Amino acid sequence: MDREVLIVDYGIGNLHSVARAFEFVDTRPTISSDPEQVSKYSHVVLPGVGAFGNGMEALRSEGMDAALNTARKSGSNILAICLGMQLLMDESEEFGTHQGLGFIPGKVSRIPSTGSEGQSIKIPHIGWSRLYPWLQEEGFRTRVLEGFEKLDPVFYFVHSYQALPEQETDVAAVCKYEGNSLTAIVERDNVVGCQFHPEKSGSAGLQLIRNFVKN
Repeated sequence: MDREVLIVDYGIGNLHSVARAFEFVDTRPTISSDPEQVSKYSHVVLPGVGAFGNGMEALRSEGMDAALNTARKSGSNILAICLGMQLLMDESEEFGTHQGLGFIPGKVSRIPSTGSEGQSIKIPHIGWSRLYPWLQEEGFRTRVLEGFEKLDPVFYFVHSYQALPEQETDVAAVCKYEGNSLTAIVERDNVVGCQFHPEKSGSAGLQLIRNFVKN
């Protein structure tokens, strides 16, 4: 495949494990904290772990928020992972109200503390969960899950908050946790976000990465 990919370094995220996953699918990942480099790549990855407010503060302090917006507008393909996916939204209620990148209209809210039958559930949601199409009759409406219809995609999650897009067409897949549907993948135009960690999700995660870089 031999495609070059930029992994955004803003001091938050497991950058090297993400880079190794991209290397495994025959791409050439570059880790960079230089905002001027972002728009030079056709494929950009925004990883992240931790709190929303800290993530946005780090992006702004490096000028990465503006650089990512320029790349988005110019047509670069953006893959946001875990916290990175949440940063795509307008705002988050995690430890107060914080403004996000605003690439996908919506907000980030805490996962409900009760399941679908009213039972108390553990937060955060940690572990392996299957993905389901948001609209079952349409199947997976996202390029990163191309070819997954006949598979049983299971991915690794660690999160206490979830993205809630305003428009249901921006939700590409969900997972189930104690009967609740949680947003697992969002996608709008050239921007896609995964709440789970594809780099920690074995063969399914690697296939998702292949699908991302081939487009």
